[in-house]
Amino acid sequence: MSNSVTLSSFVALVLSASSLVAAQAPPLATYPAVPLAKKGPFEYPDGIPFKVDTDTNLIRGLQKGYNICNGTTENQESLCQTSWLNSLEDFCLWAPSEPGHEVGDIEGEMIAWCSKPGHGTRLIPEGALKGVQFMKTPDYVQVVGFIDQTQINMIDGDYGGEMDPHGADSRGNPMGGIVYSDKFTGKPIQGIEWHNFMGSNQFCFKVCDPAGPNAARYCEHIFDRIGCAFNAPNNAQKDVFESCEGESQDFPGVYTGADGVVTTYKQPAESLGPITTVPYVARVPVSSNCVKHESASIYTGLPKPTVSATSSSSSASQTAGGSAGISTSRTTSAGPAQTGNPQNSNTNGGDSNNESGAERVVVFSGLAAFGVAFAALFLA
Repeated sequence: MSNSVTLSSFVALVLSASSLVAAQAPPLATYPAVPLAKKGPFEYPDGIPFKVDTDTNLIRGLQKGYNICNGTTENQESLCQTSWLNSLEDFCLWAPSEPGHEVGDIEGEMIAWCSKPGHGTRLIPEGALKGVQFMKTPDYVQVVGFIDQTQINMIDGDYGGEMDPHGADSRGNPMGGIVYSDKFTGKPIQGIEWHNFMGSNQFCFKVCDPAGPNAARYCEHIFDRIGCAFNAPNNAQKDVFESCEGESQDFPGVYTGADGVVTTYKQPAESLGPITTVPYVARVPVSSNCVKHESASIYTGLPKPTVSATSSSSSASQTAGGSAGISTSRTTSAGPAQTGNPQNSNTNGGDSNNESGAERVVVFSGLAAFGVAFAALFLA
């Protein structure tokens, strides 16, 4: 009996000590008190805080840049993280602040690069844009196009990734990044829901009308592995610069089969490996009133291009984001229309199929032969 009492006392003592240690140790915070997509709306310009993300003691660190941007911050060293999407002439893209890093590694630190002076950001260098289509629909505005991505500090051959105001930890990619448009009310208002795919010298950027009933669905963030062709289907063309009106697309991931049945595609878990097939081709919305422009006449006041950046020591041919399409645990297509669907090694808090899943993505190398098959599938 005495031994039994002694053992019970020992167990009680251990449990008591464990409780004391647990009570004294600070919790490892993962999520912000308020998710980025729930912050704001911040009235432009006086309601914008210096930094939207002020959360501390979170595993991804602090916000890279700032959100109050003006003439004093407009230079090629700017760390402005307030972006815009107004028109064919006037839009921004999320890109790195310095060369040598794959997008998948620094999505949380991306900064704004704009096509027009006046937003307090870095400017996309002259001639970097190689074709852009702007589209205004009843539910959103978007730009899709082609770019020399080395001119905005992206590695040549990087398949890139997706930026949106969610992310696995709800802090957004980039953290603290906010977006405005004047196309919904005639004055600048914050677009709460948006997504921007960058990579393989291509991009798509969509901002949804915050007053629309389906903003979160049109600017979905859970299909980060299948990219522009499915999230922003379009008719963008190289060397063509046009502004269009159009109907809204189907919700990303939703499609109507040949039998007339409406189905919702579910992106497979990353643990199942790379996505090699998708069971549908996204419907490209009908466009109208397209007006073509000469790029030299609409993109003015931009800096001269720099010498093209080169791949980092983790070169494209050696990494998961390489042009050979070597397999990764996360794949992302950033290609306009139904072509150019690259893969992405996204290791910095990318979205999962539910916003609360803050899993760490593990990148692995695969066979180059698989990459060739993947490219043939999506580039056909």
